[in-house]
Amino acid sequence: MDQQSLPLSGYTVLDLSIARAGPTAVRLLADWGANVIRIEAPVEGDIAGKRHGPDSQNLHRNKRSLCINLKAAIGKQVFFDLVRKADIVVENFRSDVKGRLGIDYESVKKINKAIIYASISGFGQEGPYSKRPAVDQVIQGMSGLMSITGEPGHGPMRVGIAVSDTSAGMFLGQGILLALLQRERTGEGQWVHTSLLEAMLSKLDFQAARFTMNSEVPGQEGNNHPTLSPMGVFDTSDGMMNIAASTDKMFKAFCDALEAEELAGNDDYASVEGRLNHREDLWKEINSVTSQHPTAELVEKLNSFGIPCGPINDIQQAFIDEQVKFLAMTKTAHHDQLGDFDLLRSPINLSNYEHGVRFERPGPDLGEHSVEILRELDYSEERIDEIVESGAVKIGIGK
Repeated sequence: MDQQSLPLSGYTVLDLSIARAGPTAVRLLADWGANVIRIEAPVEGDIAGKRHGPDSQNLHRNKRSLCINLKAAIGKQVFFDLVRKADIVVENFRSDVKGRLGIDYESVKKINKAIIYASISGFGQEGPYSKRPAVDQVIQGMSGLMSITGEPGHGPMRVGIAVSDTSAGMFLGQGILLALLQRERTGEGQWVHTSLLEAMLSKLDFQAARFTMNSEVPGQEGNNHPTLSPMGVFDTSDGMMNIAASTDKMFKAFCDALEAEELAGNDDYASVEGRLNHREDLWKEINSVTSQHPTAELVEKLNSFGIPCGPINDIQQAFIDEQVKFLAMTKTAHHDQLGDFDLLRSPINLSNYEHGVRFERPGPDLGEHSVEILRELDYSEERIDEIVESGAVKIGIGK
């Protein structure tokens, strides 16, 4: 689909963010049609290898790159000229850094009062930890997530994805869209911000609510659901699988499907509370039944009885699954040097829009679009030459 017809076409985003959380938010906007200009600092040496890798291409597809030195007066002037025409600025600088550079919200707002200035940080824009550096795993630990992840008695365990980075990015993207909606009514921009810590505390969800309401401190449950039984990982004759049969109706159907009369007739398992209180014994009995059957057979049989279940796939198995193939979760990007390759598409589906089979553009090389973007500011060719010769803007591939 033509980018110009997508919901966010017509909006310009200046992306100052690095790492993962900020780019995750911007990727949402880029995938849905926003004109995203990735503003990057000059670096020494050849970094093409990293930029051409899966991580960078996945995070920065559909963006253009302007390589600019914000510490130089001319570079900052170029940035402010872009701000005048932009709708959104996204950044993840420490508060003292953006203040020192003179590109904080108050400075940007003076140039464009309608700007939506979106910030992401580790711990928040203010407070005792606001100036601390942060990475995903540190936040996983500090938020309490690692204390409820993993097997009991085996110590804390990190989640296998950068969950605080990507969650914070998702929340910032939502905040930007909320601010855009309000601006449609008021004409005023605003400062939108969140942090990795806020995102992870929110993601704790019902475990957090158990503490805030009842002062209960949940612990590790491993592969078991904290409050429902049976719901977890069970043995099969060729591996393991997930089964969820926690309600009375589903547990009865589960017993019927596997012809497990002893389970169905055990009074200890006759209620939700009983199945939770006798979970260890219940698990042993279920495993003795499920371990007699291969995973695929159990998945087919239990699903026919309306019982949620499924195999435990590795990444390759996940992507060759027939439902994943049907959902067409990948799209092709083309890079002049790398050729064609597939990346994950946006998981959001809108009935008025097709995802299409190709991304508009791959992740850009450093400064690849510098001259193109300067021309869009209506700079003369002489002015562009002066800016480039000053070193405030660097030209990359595609100049």
